[in-house]
This record gives sequence, structure tokens and C-alpha cells, in this order.
Amino acid sequence: MKAFFRSAFVQQTLATVFAAWLRLCYATTRWTSEGQAMAETVWAREGGAILCFWHAQIPLAPRCWPQGPTRQDMRALISLSADGEFIALTVQKIGFPAIRGSSKKASDPSKNKNGEQALREMAKWVRGGGGIAITPDGPRGPAEVMQGGAVTVARLTGAPAIFCGLATKPCLRAGSWDRTVIPLPFARGVIVWDGPASVEKGDDMDAMRAQWAARLTAVQRRAEALLDGAGAQ
Repeated sequence: MKAFFRSAFVQQTLATVFAAWLRLCYATTRWTSEGQAMAETVWAREGGAILCFWHAQIPLAPRCWPQGPTRQDMRALISLSADGEFIALTVQKIGFPAIRGSSKKASDPSKNKNGEQALREMAKWVRGGGGIAITPDGPRGPAEVMQGGAVTVARLTGAPAIFCGLATKPCLRAGSWDRTVIPLPFARGVIVWDGPASVEKGDDMDAMRAQWAARLTAVQRRAEALLDGAGAQ
């Protein structure tokens, strides 16, 4: 059964269906936002940018960076796993081509997940003026524990990072390690942006990663709180 769902034809078909579902959800959700003016200043600048959101929000994330001529052309970092292939196919159909790769598995560092090559591709893309979307707790978690990729790309490129929290209600939750959000049509949604943040070459990378993780978790909790009734601007 697993082999059936991971066949190229089935994954292409399911990705087409899921992409259409997401477009319907984006179009019919009543969105409110906070911090968009800051995001717009980053979109308007010359040079690349980095977008960070937690892995559970992947199905919502394309809504927070609409592709267009007035902002950086966005690419998404997606793992090389079979599940990553489905995600990559889906987001590409929505208009976000993928850069494939992920960190090495902690239990088996000898297994190269194309992380080094993906890091080089991301840095080259961002230096050239593009945007890169990164889920810094992906692809295998733990949920909301930041790995080093986003901070490293920021240090290598000097590009600013935006932290984004997204929430929607009602929604479904997948039975995955991060309980991925599956949006539903005609829902309410909130997008909250924070930033920009940058990394200098002399900064302590562990300290920066802890700071970024705290900011990203805070902005995600803010989106959830606004959805629960505090109101958004």
C-alpha cells in the first residue's frame, strides 16, 4: 500500500487534487493580518529574503507570500523524503518551485540528505535576489525546535529573515509528528509577520538560533491568540 501511494502517478494526482483544495481554502477563508507593513518593506527591497514558519503550517504558508513582480521570487526548501516529494509537487502546482534537501539524520549522520548542496543552492538563490521559505524544524522535528539552516543562510547571504505565524479555524490536523494543519474552506484565518532579523558574521550561531526560535514560536502563538478572538489589525 505504501508503494502504491508513493508511485509517481499517484503522487502527481494527489498533489493536483490537494493543490486545488488549498486554492479553494485560500480564496474562501476570511483573512486578517498583523505586521504586513513590515513584510511589505522587505518585499520592496532589492536583494533576497528568508521566510521562516514552523513545519505544521506548510499548507497555509503560500498565503503569506503571494508570488508577484513586486516581491522576491520565492522558492521552498523541501526534504528529499517520499513525503517531501508530495509536498514539493503540491507547492510547485501552487507556484512555489522547490529546492530539495534536508539535514542529516541525527541517528545516522552518514546518510546524506543533500543538505550541503541544498544550502549552496539556497545561498546562491538568495544572493541573486530570490526568496527562500524554510521550515526550520523540518523535515522530522521535534516540532518547533529550530535547526541551523535558516540562520546559516542568513549569515552567508546577509539577507533579512521574516518570521510568520499562521492559524486557521476550523481545520483538521494530520497524524504526523508536527500535527500538520489541513485547512478547510470558508474558515477564518490569521497571518502574523515579525522581523526583519539578520545575522552578522561574528554572531554566535547557537544564540541566534535560540533567539530566532523564540521569535518564531511567539509569532505563531500570536496568530493563534488572534484567531481565538483578540482581533487583528
